[in-house]
Amino acid sequence: MTATNAPPPAAGVGAALDVRSLSDGLSQIFFQRNVWTGLLILAAFLVADWRMALLVAIGAVANTLTGALLGAQDVRLGMQGFCGALLGAAVYSALGSQGWAYPIAALGGILCAPVTRFFVWLFATRPLARFALPATTAPFCVVAGVMHATTAGLQVRSPAVHVVEGAGATYLESLLTNVSEVVLISSVWSGALILLGLFVASWKVGLAAAMGSAVGSLCALALGWADADVAEGLAGYSGVLTAIALSVVFLRSSVASWLYAVLGTAVTAVVTLALNDATDAPHYTWPYILTTWLLLVVAAGIGALRRP
Repeated sequence: MTATNAPPPAAGVGAALDVRSLSDGLSQIFFQRNVWTGLLILAAFLVADWRMALLVAIGAVANTLTGALLGAQDVRLGMQGFCGALLGAAVYSALGSQGWAYPIAALGGILCAPVTRFFVWLFATRPLARFALPATTAPFCVVAGVMHATTAGLQVRSPAVHVVEGAGATYLESLLTNVSEVVLISSVWSGALILLGLFVASWKVGLAAAMGSAVGSLCALALGWADADVAEGLAGYSGVLTAIALSVVFLRSSVASWLYAVLGTAVTAVVTLALNDATDAPHYTWPYILTTWLLLVVAAGIGALRRP
């Protein structure tokens, strides 16, 4: 980025405050740019708790505005909002809706912007540039991890759970809660809204999410996860992102990419279990991130797998 092609700050701020940019910021959590998908994801947050939706909006706005002020040129694509939105959800999950949650969500959203720039710079350096690795949700994970570690005295157990008793067997329930748990909600209704939004954006994306959820839950059960954790989506949510990322987003969609996505989802399940056993701290979307980075590096040496 140079001074000659960077947008004027005022234009960037204007784009950051555009409702479309903010909606796209929500849909970019799942790699999409679609206003209806974003609105359905917002509805999923509202189903969980309107206060969670408010914290998500605060984080997204703070992240988007800061990104615009730092000269980001992808503000209108929603690429400067999704990490902040997830940060707001993580704040709710850790702190609930107490007074401190709101400034912390705003501060976290602000910090996501420079951390994103760091990852973009890192992956553009000579050893890594040829792999074209995405920053994806790593900035959110870094900032959320710091937030969680520094707010221990404020934390309360306030999970956004809206699972209906008797909704079905553990596995069937997890097919939707895996999708909702990507945004730190355990809700069959929220999962259904998000999955609908993904099909609205692209049938391939919706199908990939459903596949990742199905394979992720099967792997979790095979690895010995407790039924309760599987039902809440805690074991399979990262696999949803991995499946979408490898089948249709960061690799050109093909039979090979879909088979590779199935493999990636299985690897993600193992990484999730390893992180879960290694630490009590939340690992957010790190299993998806680490698996996707690794498999994109490997894919560079596989002729049947091509980048878009």
